[in-house]
Amino acid sequence: MDLILVLALLMPPLAAGVLALVLRRVPRRVAWLNVLTIPISLVAAGAIAVRLATGGASIVVGQLWRIDALSGLLAVLIASVAALAVALGPGTDREHHWRDADVRTFRIYVNLFAFTMLVAVSTVNLGLMWVAIEATTVTSALLIPLQRTKASVEASWKYLLIGSVGIALAFTGTVVAYVDFATTGVDINVALDFTAMREAATAFHPQVARLAFVFLLVGFGTKAGLAPTHTWLPEAHSEAPSPLSAMMSGVLLAVALYAVMRWKTIIDLAVGSAFSDSLLLIVGTATLAVGSLSLLSQTHFKRLLAFSSIEHMGLACLGLALGPLGTFAALLHLTGHALVKSATFLLSGRVLHRFGSGTISATRGLLATAPHTAVLFAAGIFALGGLPPFSLFVSEILIVKAGWAAGHPLLTTAVLILLLIAFGSLLVQLHRMLFGEAPSGITQGERATGAVLLLSVPVVVVAWLGVSIPAPLQMLLSNAVLVVRP
Repeated sequence: MDLILVLALLMPPLAAGVLALVLRRVPRRVAWLNVLTIPISLVAAGAIAVRLATGGASIVVGQLWRIDALSGLLAVLIASVAALAVALGPGTDREHHWRDADVRTFRIYVNLFAFTMLVAVSTVNLGLMWVAIEATTVTSALLIPLQRTKASVEASWKYLLIGSVGIALAFTGTVVAYVDFATTGVDINVALDFTAMREAATAFHPQVARLAFVFLLVGFGTKAGLAPTHTWLPEAHSEAPSPLSAMMSGVLLAVALYAVMRWKTIIDLAVGSAFSDSLLLIVGTATLAVGSLSLLSQTHFKRLLAFSSIEHMGLACLGLALGPLGTFAALLHLTGHALVKSATFLLSGRVLHRFGSGTISATRGLLATAPHTAVLFAAGIFALGGLPPFSLFVSEILIVKAGWAAGHPLLTTAVLILLLIAFGSLLVQLHRMLFGEAPSGITQGERATGAVLLLSVPVVVVAWLGVSIPAPLQMLLSNAVLVVRP
């Protein structure tokens, strides 16, 4: 049964990518077939999550695959966002006119992108996890210049360069930890196995373990959009196709932070949690400050959403440093952010197509010209700003509460001020887009299409989670907290 679940989780995106590569003459048929196959991964992820939430054993297949509560949570998020991107991407989007070559390219790499992220969160081997996260850089970078312009090519190269430097630092940290682990006299064949490393963590050399975590935090933090190596993110998101932006911002950042959580668990057992918590507090606060303050000066709405992602990753990073309550809040925050940010990026693609420009100054009268998109986009911005009843409001309150409980009143006050700045900035920019007189030549009116209805689902779900967290999800989150802080 475990083998079937793992295959059902991993194989659909891989198979869809291979089909798009082979069936080059019918890319649009492959796209629609992709829409039918990707839900298999979502169903498998859901089944795994339910099993883990109800106290079932971790999914174990061979020596490479092990899915626990933390993995299961990330797998559900990846599969959910991938399903949205696949359903609304080139080849199925009837409102955009994509070339067949672009449809094929998108279908190849977006599925491989989803596959590599699923591999990263489902393997127990920390070396293979590193390889999979490195592969996410390649598969996503090739899609940024799908509509080839000078700016998109430059953004892709910048992402490749900075991402490769970051992942090289993560590799250095992995090697340092591997060598230290190997000196403990354990079986060298399991020297990168997460469970084996966790069991032997108390035998690590404390200084070596600390050095390894610094490399790992900076390395994987680069992929997670953490300051000061976050600079690739705004350029990549402003130029990438909206479905790719949805996946990169919604779940790729969370996958990179997942890698940090995995290593944090090991390092905490080796040297205590104070060291990693202190680093996460520093990096998280800096990232939150960069994201929040940068929102004040944005003139492009996709860059606005990108800096919002930086802000939220900083907030999640802070939560991970604030004990079990903060960790629970951080995981809840990542859940809400993945759903609502992916939907908001996909909605931004509709806005961009309607107005022909990504600048906020050229996007006026959105509420009158595209009311359905405008309402959902506004709901997404409200959620990202931390307004009730959305779940991000709940997770932000819990992070603040955890900060006070952990004895950080000044830091918590600074966090509250930065959150208010972020909310105010988002609200001002949203007001500029919604109201005013639309530029001449803009099509007026909008039908409630299937795409609009589909995009309303994650927004409604995040609002629902802000009112009541279902018992299975609460148990899954609680079990995931025990993985991060055993």
